[in-house]
Amino acid sequence: MKVWILREELILRKYLIFIILFLTLTYPGFSQKYTLKFATVAPEGSTYLKVLREYTEEVRILTNGEIKFKIYPSQIQGDEKDVLRKIRLGQLHGGGFTGMGLGEILPETRIIELPLMYRDYKEIDYITSKLFDEFSRKFEDNGFIILGWADVGFAYVYSQQPITSLDDLRGTKMWMWEGDPLAEATFKALGVSAIPISLTDVMTALQTNMIEAVYVPPLPCVTLQWYTRINYITDLPLAYVSGAIIISKIMYDKIPAAYQEILREKGRESMKKLVQLGRKDNEDSIELMKKDGIKLVSVPKENLAELYAAGEEARRILVGKLYDQELLDRVESMLVEFRKKNP
Repeated sequence: MKVWILREELILRKYLIFIILFLTLTYPGFSQKYTLKFATVAPEGSTYLKVLREYTEEVRILTNGEIKFKIYPSQIQGDEKDVLRKIRLGQLHGGGFTGMGLGEILPETRIIELPLMYRDYKEIDYITSKLFDEFSRKFEDNGFIILGWADVGFAYVYSQQPITSLDDLRGTKMWMWEGDPLAEATFKALGVSAIPISLTDVMTALQTNMIEAVYVPPLPCVTLQWYTRINYITDLPLAYVSGAIIISKIMYDKIPAAYQEILREKGRESMKKLVQLGRKDNEDSIELMKKDGIKLVSVPKENLAELYAAGEEARRILVGKLYDQELLDRVESMLVEFRKKNP
């Protein structure tokens, strides 16, 4: 009798082991490993990349090593359009993007990057808080999940000669990010004949004097070494540059629900940290450039009106191209309301 019981127990144990092994090999929630291939134009050593690596390491630990990341920095996989194309082909799974790349997925996100519209980060934070959930849903409808929303900062004009008026701007060889409809509309409204060049070729264009001025937030200007080829910073925010980390919904849906939550929760935390660090880094970058001999020049009050008027014209040009009139009216109304409460 005892022999029979022992034999039955052994059979039962073998059966249970078989079931466990079967589930382990076939059910994604059991010991399934995922390697997420992410790309970004951010260079090695940048704050953006440091925070991104911290995020990926935290996710790896919290998922017991079942989710790992392979990061391709410094435009290794090309510019943002190249990276998006590779994600759609399944060669990559996600990455860190500026508004340029995000706008390729959902054009209306560029509403928070409109030229000469926002005055400071308080306005930006207010508008993005109002639009975040709406944009997140629309990104998902377009096949992408936002893991965290960040920013790159306010872009300024950097030039070889001082620029303090619209005429000065029109008289310089200005760079324009190739293929960016927002930049194209902005410079069209300003009456500036900007030269379209891909991000990867800007440094060469500065070195050969093909262009004499660029626009970008301070930190990227330093990390990309563009500041070594300019002499002046115009102390007027030209536009705000947004950013986010995203993953393709196809890949995201393959990941167990518990790990999806980790990706999102830690993504939001990391991007919030990045915003705080990035804004401080932008301030420090301006100081670094000033110490390096680059001069900060102000736009006289009498020259501001025509610049702001051109910004309004650019916003009108983009209606029907990037966003509809209803969204523009809504954002402008929110700004008016905010400025009344925060004069």
